[in-house]
Amino acid sequence: MQIGVPTQRATPLVPLWGAVLLAAGSGYLLDAAFPDRGWWPLAPVALLLLLVALRGRGFGTGLLVGFVSGAVFWLVQIIWLTRYLGPVPWLALGILQAIFFAIGCALIAVVLGWGPAVWPTRLGRLGMLPVVVAGLWTAREGFTAVAPYGGFAWGRLALSQSESPFADLAAWFGVAGLSFVMAWLAAFSFFLILEFGIPAGVRARAAVGAIAVLIVVPAWPTIVSGTTTVAAVQGNADAGLFANRPAGEILMDHASASLPLAGKDIDMVVWPENASDVDPNRSAQAAKVLDFVSTSLDAPLVAGTVTERDGLYYNTSFLWEPGEGIVDYYDKGHPVPFAEYMPDRAFWRPFAPDLIDLVGRDYQIGRTDGVFDIDGVIAGISICFDIADDQLISNLMHQGAQIILAQTNNADFGTAEQPTDESAQQLAIARIRAVETGRTVVNISTVGESAIVAPDGSTIDSLPAFTAGAMVQEVPLSDTTTPAMVIGRGLEWLVAGLGLAGFVLACRAAVRGRRIRRRVSR
Repeated sequence: MQIGVPTQRATPLVPLWGAVLLAAGSGYLLDAAFPDRGWWPLAPVALLLLLVALRGRGFGTGLLVGFVSGAVFWLVQIIWLTRYLGPVPWLALGILQAIFFAIGCALIAVVLGWGPAVWPTRLGRLGMLPVVVAGLWTAREGFTAVAPYGGFAWGRLALSQSESPFADLAAWFGVAGLSFVMAWLAAFSFFLILEFGIPAGVRARAAVGAIAVLIVVPAWPTIVSGTTTVAAVQGNADAGLFANRPAGEILMDHASASLPLAGKDIDMVVWPENASDVDPNRSAQAAKVLDFVSTSLDAPLVAGTVTERDGLYYNTSFLWEPGEGIVDYYDKGHPVPFAEYMPDRAFWRPFAPDLIDLVGRDYQIGRTDGVFDIDGVIAGISICFDIADDQLISNLMHQGAQIILAQTNNADFGTAEQPTDESAQQLAIARIRAVETGRTVVNISTVGESAIVAPDGSTIDSLPAFTAGAMVQEVPLSDTTTPAMVIGRGLEWLVAGLGLAGFVLACRAAVRGRRIRRRVSR
């Protein structure tokens, strides 16, 4: 490939101090695109402003600009961590994510600066550069979703679009693909403005046309293979790490909220993560309560508890059949590092011994399959953070899940008097998963936000946070395989590879430009 004529990096659009201010603003606007505010149109706007700040920057100043934007975004996005744990975990996770964000932005800055030398034509600049920029954004999100320690798949661009017209694209391209599309839209708009100025007339129609094409992509048709009646119970139980409630009270909260449903025609009852705070394998009294509830409602019961086997602890969901007890169980496949287990405990403990010691036992990574056969209905089980794990969701589809039961416990992240955005952010993930997989998702929490989400992302039923109650609904089942589930992570690898390849070509252009300048100076 011939590298174009330019021997200088593209000129910055704003001075460095202005770029830093723009970066801070872009980070704040990006957070506003996510729940609880959920102003989804701000996501591409925030990225466009970030690209303005990054244009003309080198790798080093790109790191600075990216870190400012990432720090503002992440520290606002996960402020709910401070509710009980204080500032140390919040700052540690926020700054770590901001560092990764900054590295991704530095790579993009190099492409913005030297990409026009690689693709010197208008077609190249409008056709390839947005793809490369969006690919680098997707690559950074993909890396942080799996690393370190299993990753933190929160704050991905796609998740801001769970209730937007773009959400239908998740069924076609998956979560990573939707992030790519949104980043591409911002980058395309940015380069369009660079080429033509603020779009007007035919140029404006080009930008609007690109948006319209994305919005009018038809929703993937979900073929209903049957229905099942679900009773999802929110006990409004303070099941958090700091609750200090007597053993069995959380179990009784959920039993009390369930028993009024006796006499209704129900196919399955779903309780949240940790709803049985006493392991029925070790407590005859807890077993009696569970059997009484399932027998009274004449339905199998899916509930969460903590189990111990061979001296090892698991965050477990179990299937209880009336009169039989536990007939199947699932151990959480993605326990949260620094919350459910402590990686490299000896290394981290000297930095914050009191916080590290709060994690008194380490949950193991589950190795069971993720589905229950509930009277012929194949239900995929997702415990809390599992819902954010792409691979675990893909596994459920390959295991034949016709519905997803997403059990969670949000009690550590807010109160009725001081609510936070954490549960709304998690519900957004569940909503986008419903569209991506073409499955009904029952998102049931100890304290909320709880909702039953249809395969098209619409809300079938919901419960207000910090209120005991139950959702009883006949919901669709499906065996549909969406394109996103067929493609899997292949699209993510493809666009990330294009982004990284574009970055390498931009680096070559930078090296060649320096050599030419040195020869000319002689």
